[in-house]
Order: sequence, then structure tokens, then C-alpha cells
Amino acid sequence: MSNNPENGTRRIIADKECVFYDGYWIRYYPTPENTLANRKKLIDDLTRRAFHHTESGINTPGERLEEAREAYAQEHDPARKRVNGAMLAGALFNRASDIFNAIVDLEAKGVKVNPDNELMVRCGDYFKEALELGKLVKHYSGHEGIDELWGEPFKAFSHPLDQLFESRYRKIAQSMKDIDRISTHMVKSFTDDEIFGAAVPYIRNYCRAAKQQIELIKQDRALFTVWPEFVASREMVEQFFIHLPVPTSTEQKQHIDQGVKLITTGTQLITYLSGARVPMPKSTSEFLEQCQFYDMNWSAKE
Repeated sequence: MSNNPENGTRRIIADKECVFYDGYWIRYYPTPENTLANRKKLIDDLTRRAFHHTESGINTPGERLEEAREAYAQEHDPARKRVNGAMLAGALFNRASDIFNAIVDLEAKGVKVNPDNELMVRCGDYFKEALELGKLVKHYSGHEGIDELWGEPFKAFSHPLDQLFESRYRKIAQSMKDIDRISTHMVKSFTDDEIFGAAVPYIRNYCRAAKQQIELIKQDRALFTVWPEFVASREMVEQFFIHLPVPTSTEQKQHIDQGVKLITTGTQLITYLSGARVPMPKSTSEFLEQCQFYDMNWSAKE
């Protein structure tokens, strides 16, 4: 039997309040009161975050929804239609946010808007349609879609905030697990590598810094300690490349090229996970296969 505490257990660890989910202690933040105003702020924040971590050009203003819908319907080329679908999803999110902001403004003026009001129903419909089109939206790296990130504004609209925050902690735990898997495989690949073995401490340090960064909100004062450490630890990984030897043979050149590619891809993926705060299973699985390929090529030759 596992000795882990139950999910949702809170505890002070290293002078910070943490909550336990799925194997990880994560920095805890109180759940805001379940008011329309707090929902509005969360929806705005989550929508901005979704656009920040997804491909460029899809943050279509809500007032251009019908144009975006028409363009999507008329496009037949699969690659271009996917992009039109992503642009339509963006317009739907922005239209839903516009409506919800108007509802909050009405309530602030004393006008009660019931859940079955036409505006609320339409707002929910737009969020749902945007969520359905979310599978067409890619991460800004182009690697894969991140449906869970795209779905968070709709969850802020449709779910109690305590459920939303629980979902957030679970996704952070899953992302931390992926970061650990990536780091573990990189360390395994390089520990006995005569060229790249010296990079192992830098990789471990970046993994640790990324997991500290992933749990932090920007309003936390700890940002001014955690973020510099996160950036500096990545720079240390990148600076390692400066000290690589000049290849003396074709085989050594191939070895160095593949090692540099593996470290670069791994640190980029850790960066993506730490920023998006949702798992990226396709990209993680592909990277672990790259580690296995590297091991087959070079481990036996050391």
C-alpha cells in the first residue's frame, strides 16, 4: 500500500503551504469566492493564458465571429481548414468572454441575470463550441494540441471554482510527472557519457527549477526568487554547449550532434510543460523514444 497522503491534504513544507495531489506536494493558493466577478477575472486570465501558449494568429476578436465561421465553412484544404477552425475557436472564446463581461457589468449595476437567461445560455454555447474546436488548436511550438489548457475558460464558466482549482492541481501534478520522466531519461542517457556526462547536474537543476516555477502564480512574491532561478538554470544548460570538444572524427561529430539535439529538445519540452501547466503526452512520448534511440546508438560505445 502507498504511504502517500490523500489527495487534497495540506501541509507546510519548506515554509510554504502545499497541497498533495497524485504524488506531488504543490504550492497551495486559496480558492476565490464563487462570485461572478471572480469568475470573470478567472475567465479573462485563463483565456489570455490559453492564447499565450497556443499558435499565433488565432486570437480572433469576438466581433468577427461570423466572418471566422464563414471562412471555416468555405475552406476545403485540410491544413488551411484546421487553421481556420483554430481562428473560429478563438473568436468563439472571445465572444463568450465579451458576453460574460457584460453580464458581470449588469450585475454590478444591480441587474440580476439568471442562469437560464438567454445571454447566459448563449455564452455557454459559445464556450462549448470553442471547446469542441479546441482539438484543432496547436501549442505554439507546433508539436501538438493542448486541449486541457484550451478547455480551462469553459470550466471556469461552468464548474464551481473549487472543482476548477482541484483540476488545476491535478494538471500541475501530471505536468510535474512528465518533467520528472523527461529529466530521468536524460540523466540515464548521459550519466556515463564521456562527452555529455558533465551536463547531468545542470539538467537536474533545471528540472527542479521548472517544477518550482510551474506551481507559482505571478502575484506571489516568491516570483522574484523562483523565476530568476528558472531562467538562470536553463541558461546553465545552454552554456554547457560552449565547452563541448571540437569533433575529431565523423563518429564523434554524430555523437555530439545527437547529444546536443537531445538536450535541446528535452529542455524545450520542460519549458513548454512548465509554462502551459498541462501535460503534453504526445511530445513527451516522442521525446522518450528519442532518448531510447540515443541510448542504442551510444551507450554501448562508451
